[in-house]
Amino acid sequence: MKFTETKLKGAYVIEVEPLADERGFFARSWCQKEFAEHGLNPNLVQCNISFNLKKGTLRGMHYQATPHEEAKLVRCIKGGIYDVIIDLRPDSPTFKDWFAIELNSENRKMIYIPEGMAHGCQTLADNTEVFYQMSEFYYSELARGVRWDDPTFSIDWPEISELVISEKDRNFPDFGL
Repeated sequence: MKFTETKLKGAYVIEVEPLADERGFFARSWCQKEFAEHGLNPNLVQCNISFNLKKGTLRGMHYQATPHEEAKLVRCIKGGIYDVIIDLRPDSPTFKDWFAIELNSENRKMIYIPEGMAHGCQTLADNTEVFYQMSEFYYSELARGVRWDDPTFSIDWPEISELVISEKDRNFPDFGL
């Protein structure tokens, strides 16, 4: 696997390194040892899938509060997403900065999101499926979020004519309110 750190400290784009032959290819998408060698949380306890019917579906910006913050490894396995992370770690040099990348079934890229960052995505195709690996179990009472269009962050989302977003995600508070 190829690990490339983003502009947000501790967040990485991860690319598989296919071993190809006449059958196609084989590649690792997870290796506990390699993640630990890069200083990433190698403990995964839960996997999740989100299936999104419509292009323009927006999920986010989500995170889990202390004491159960979670690292995530996100990969789009069908369709495509515009994936966004926000650094919410007050002591980080990139506090309140955001980073976005297109993840899709063709490029097979993944994003590693460390604890203390909010995560969200917008689908770029109908019938998009996203696979998440998590370092912490889900605790509904610790689920938090910030609004996807919060002016504090000024995220540059793709222009999509019909935005599909849950009432909960639409009504997250602005950061710091």
